[in-house]
Order: sequence, then C-alpha cells, then structure tokens
Amino acid sequence: MKKFKLLFLFLLSVASTAGCNTLAGKEETGVVIARRAQVRSSSAIVAADLKEVVRGDELDILDSTTASETNERWLRVRTRDAEGTEGWIEARNVISQQMAERSRQLAREDEGVPAQASGQLRASTNVRLSPDRSRDDNILMRLESGSVFDIISWKRMPKPKTEEETVSDDAPKAGAAESGRARRKKESDEPKEPEDTEELWYKVRLPHAISPAPAGWVYGKQVELKVPSDIIFYRTGREFVAWHKLDADEEDASQPSPKDKDAAAKDMHPGSWVILEKSSTGDNNGPDAPDFDRIYVLGYDKDRQEHYTAYRSPDLVGHLPLLVEGRGDTRTFIVKAQNEGQLKDVRFKTHFNERGLLKVEALDEWTKKSKGK
Repeated sequence: MKKFKLLFLFLLSVASTAGCNTLAGKEETGVVIARRAQVRSSSAIVAADLKEVVRGDELDILDSTTASETNERWLRVRTRDAEGTEGWIEARNVISQQMAERSRQLAREDEGVPAQASGQLRASTNVRLSPDRSRDDNILMRLESGSVFDIISWKRMPKPKTEEETVSDDAPKAGAAESGRARRKKESDEPKEPEDTEELWYKVRLPHAISPAPAGWVYGKQVELKVPSDIIFYRTGREFVAWHKLDADEEDASQPSPKDKDAAAKDMHPGSWVILEKSSTGDNNGPDAPDFDRIYVLGYDKDRQEHYTAYRSPDLVGHLPLLVEGRGDTRTFIVKAQNEGQLKDVRFKTHFNERGLLKVEALDEWTKKSKGK
C-alpha cells in the first residue's frame, strides 16, 4: 500500500510538471510591444518593480495568471539578459514569438511593394492579423492614437452582424459624448440612412520604432489618410487613394519613415507625382469595387514654382499595387487595370521635354486605345 501511494505521488508530480511545461511551451518566447514596461514581483497592485524592459526585448514566458483584483492577464517571465530577472508583466505589453512571426509572414507577402499611401490613427486601436473584428484571437497589439504607418493595400469586408464584440476598434466621434437618453432621442428623430454592409480595412507596414511586428490589418474607420501637403489641394472631386513621388530616389520612396512621425514629411518638398484617384459613388465602394478609377500625374515647374497637370487618364477599373521603376528624369510606373474581363499590367513612361515639362507616354496598346475613346 505504501509503495502504491509513493508511485501515485510520483506520477502526480510528473503530470504536474508536464502540465507546467505544456503551458510554458505554448508561448515560451515573447516580445515586448510597449514602449516601456515593468517586470514586477507579483501581479498585485502593490508589487515592486524589478526590471524595466523596452519595445523589442525578448522574454521567456514561464507561466500566466489572471489577477483577481483587476481581471488583467499577467505573464511570469524571465528576462534574456545577464541578470535573468524573473517576475510578472502585464500580458498586454507582450506578444508571443508565434504572433510576431505571423506578422513577419504578412510583411513578406508584400516584400518589394512600395507604400501606396500613408495613414495615421484617429484613436487608439487594435492591429490585427486578419481583417476581421468579430473575434479577438487575431489581435496582434494595440496601437496608440496618432501612430503613423505606410499603407500597402486595402480591402472591403462584410460588416459583422453584431457590434457587441467589435466596439474596441471603433473611432470615437468628435466632441463631448451625449447622454444615452439624448442620443436615443436624436437617433429616433433623424431619418435613418442605409446601413453599410461592408467595411474598409487597411493592410499596414509598421515602422520598427512603434512595433517589433512589421505588418498587420487596421480597421479603416480609425485611419486618416495623410495626403502630402505638396498635393493635397489638387483634389478635384475624387479622393486620392495612392500616390508616389516621381522625383524621389526609388529606395527613399519605397521605405517607411524610420521614426514615429508624419510619414509624409519626407515628401514635403515640391515635385512631380503619380496619383491614383477614386470617385466616391455608392457602387464604387462595394467588395468588388476597383481600388482606383483614374490616374493623375502632377508635374512641377521649378522655374515658375508651380504644379501643372501632366496627364489624366480616362476612367478605368484599376487595382493595386502602384509600382514605380527607374531613376533620375526617366521613370516607368505600372498599375493593373481590367480590359475585356482580364486584369493586365498597364505601363507608362515619364520623361522631360526640351522645355523641362513632364511628359507621360503610354507603353501599352490597351492604354492607347482607351485614350481614344
């Protein structure tokens, strides 16, 4: 009987150890996503700070718990430095190495594709691994209000049927919040507009200064497009959805800003641009709508210090990405457009004439035919 008890206790001890190892194995390595965070002696409110970690630091994840006082999830971790400090850190400050790798995989899908536009968050929001806010297992991290990033692509997705689990990604309305009674009365008095069945999502490239995870998806309602000041006043009834400066060196134009600041700052100097425009009609915003419907090339006269229209295409059904190739005064830009039910590359060559004015030459037969319509 005594031997049986000892054997039982031994097996129980092995099972417990296996359970702990499994738990640690699920997320055995984590990456700090907060700008700064503290490893503490426990998950209690009065716990002592043991070690400060910064964004990008790797940690060994040993265990996890939910604090009864705050209902916050905490991780027991060990720092990967000479001290090897062990303690507790709030889980919201860390992502698993697995999640970081999934983000890197997203980034690899668009390797070599230059930024199509720049965006800035109107309010703090989630960066997700997929364009879906009806679940929380795809949340990569929370990004601070005002964060700036490059936009690589976008898509429209079916709107979730319920808002109960999705409000955390919604941008707050400007101004003071109304009371519930006043808001309900106002809503009942106002005529109801047709409700959108789709919502816009942006695939973004995140600078290392704000995230160790390089890519993710952001709910479009939270994003304000940061059109460069050089071209923002040349909109004529259509929105600018993508742009690329033709005067900039190729590597400079395709790389995200290294610092957490206005991504358009590098494009403030006047110059020539290729711009993709899109009209805002209702049938142009569905899930099968084009990414853009017109190409606009804006030249810049250095002597007169003013912009001029170098080229404006007929209406088309266009899709991303916009690619710009070449260096110096001669560039080629490429877009995708539908012709007879097929998506084809459409190429344009830009050069300067003897008067120093930017000229745009169509290189594809499809484009030349379209111009004659």
